[in-house]
Amino acid sequence: MFGFGKRVSREIFEGAALGGSMTDTEFLEREIEQWRESPNRQMMITGQLYYEGEQDILLRKRTAIGQGGRLEEIENLPNNRVVDNQYAKLVNQKADYLLGQPFVVRGDNAEYVKLLKRVFNKSFMRLLKNAGKGALNWGVAWIYPYLDFNGEICFKLIPGYELIPFWRDSEHTRLDKAVRIYRVCGYEGKKPVVIEKAEVYTAEGAQRFVLEKGRLIPDTAGGEKIPYVRGWKRGKSGRLGYGRVPLIPVKYNESEIPLIKRVKSLQDGINALLSDFQNNMQEDPRNTILILKNYDGTNLGEFRKNLALYGAVKVRCDSDSQGGVETLEVKVNADNYKAVLNLFKQALIENGMGFNSMTLRSGGSSLSNPNQLDIMSMYTDIDLDANEMEMELQGAFEDLLYFINGYFSFMGFGDFEGEDVEIIFNRDMLINESEAIDNCIKSLGLLSEETVVAQHPWVNEPLREMERRKKPCRSDNN
Repeated sequence: MFGFGKRVSREIFEGAALGGSMTDTEFLEREIEQWRESPNRQMMITGQLYYEGEQDILLRKRTAIGQGGRLEEIENLPNNRVVDNQYAKLVNQKADYLLGQPFVVRGDNAEYVKLLKRVFNKSFMRLLKNAGKGALNWGVAWIYPYLDFNGEICFKLIPGYELIPFWRDSEHTRLDKAVRIYRVCGYEGKKPVVIEKAEVYTAEGAQRFVLEKGRLIPDTAGGEKIPYVRGWKRGKSGRLGYGRVPLIPVKYNESEIPLIKRVKSLQDGINALLSDFQNNMQEDPRNTILILKNYDGTNLGEFRKNLALYGAVKVRCDSDSQGGVETLEVKVNADNYKAVLNLFKQALIENGMGFNSMTLRSGGSSLSNPNQLDIMSMYTDIDLDANEMEMELQGAFEDLLYFINGYFSFMGFGDFEGEDVEIIFNRDMLINESEAIDNCIKSLGLLSEETVVAQHPWVNEPLREMERRKKPCRSDNN
């Protein structure tokens, strides 16, 4: 069976109608139908919802065993739905750790590096950080390079739950085609409506469709493919986007598994524990279990109403029996909740491969002044996970440079195909500055000045800092 995210060769895709059984359009319609409710896409959507705070606890109902042993919803008991979004904190923590600082571009060709720095500006770094968060939530995010009306290369972030990839290989390194499904707002007369659209991307161009009742209806004249670059080219070559589908995957890991799949049950447990604790704290004699003796009333509904309105109830006492009201008290031990809650949070950090910053805030004697070894030990898990994500990002940059080099050639800036360039990510890790500076001083004479200066915690641009050192210091008297 051919499926989204699976290997679909060019011969199979383009020959879907062999024997007259299915056209290419019908094939895409079938794939879209299967993709909508697929477990992979539902997990992507769950990751996005959990990041935004829309979690399963918000749908919880209080139930009890009713007639016939079946669970029935109870509406007259406290039903708090507390969201303690540790998952969003973990996503932000991991994205900021790897992508929170500007990355460095290095290469032997100074002109090429200068052009790349113009492309990799602050807007791109912001988009890359958002793509990193998307990769954590969805397993894979997509960057789409295109040219704006001014001839500048731009990049668009496409969520993983909007795009169906058709891969040429089982390793998911080369795309054969891709389909993006998204919604736009429109009007039918004066009535606002939501229109669902589809775009099919190939190496040659894109086709646009309107999706109505599962059918793809061409949204362009004749359903022709729209080239990615056309008309006003100024350079020698117009190959931008040709030869490859202009979509670059930014993966969280090789298997494209979103972070939520690791920690969802733990996040749900945290929410349930806090909600139950608040429920138990709110259960007082007016809404908890009561034991009645010689109640002077007609029914229990009247008793509950009087208790809620007046805070009092009439009971009957006679020579044979003594009336009264007693409560079946349920003791709430806050220490037990706190202990279990800490276990849940620590398990979420460990399974999500993050770090617990509270370790350094505890004020304990061992970590009141942590050395670099203590700090690195705290970052071990998140560092290992960042290594895998960085490997995927390096592959994404390799694919991205193919289109950027094509853009440079297209605009007549030069042919930089085959030029070596290095992308260095600066991880946002706490350091013991005094220890780092002391190590830099001790390394002078053993290592080059540039290497030592690059490791100094106060220096971001080693070459510029070395040039500043060569300039004479200004005297206060001048």
